[in-house]
Amino acid sequence: MEESILVESIRYLAVCQGCGAEAEWCGVQALVYEELRWDVETTCPTCGFALAICGGDLSEELRGRLLSENGRARLQVAPPKTNAVIMRVLRAELGIGLDSVRAVLDQVLTGQYSGTLPEMELLARKLRASGIEAAAVRPVD
Repeated sequence: MEESILVESIRYLAVCQGCGAEAEWCGVQALVYEELRWDVETTCPTCGFALAICGGDLSEELRGRLLSENGRARLQVAPPKTNAVIMRVLRAELGIGLDSVRAVLDQVLTGQYSGTLPEMELLARKLRASGIEAAAVRPVD
């Protein structure tokens, strides 16, 4: 098991749960060992209300903000001898069936499958653990 922790973060404005004023929130998507986490925290400058939520799920809205601010990472794999191992990992990690895995496999093999850096690194780690050379990369614009 790889021991590293990988983190991407965003700052955004949202309503304070204490007083209703606008407050800055900090959200972090982290790959901690083999688990994706979403941690968020805020301290309201108006009323002092503080909140930290650890280990939650990342909403699609906040995932979109994370991708917009940090850019998309892509999953790259070395050409395999067989696609079966990649398909098995994709099905297990993404929870998709045989009917969907071929389209995802095509995206992976052409370097077009993308997401947040922690999401792509998790897939790369799972693929490497299965003997496939894989990396999460952020294209240079």
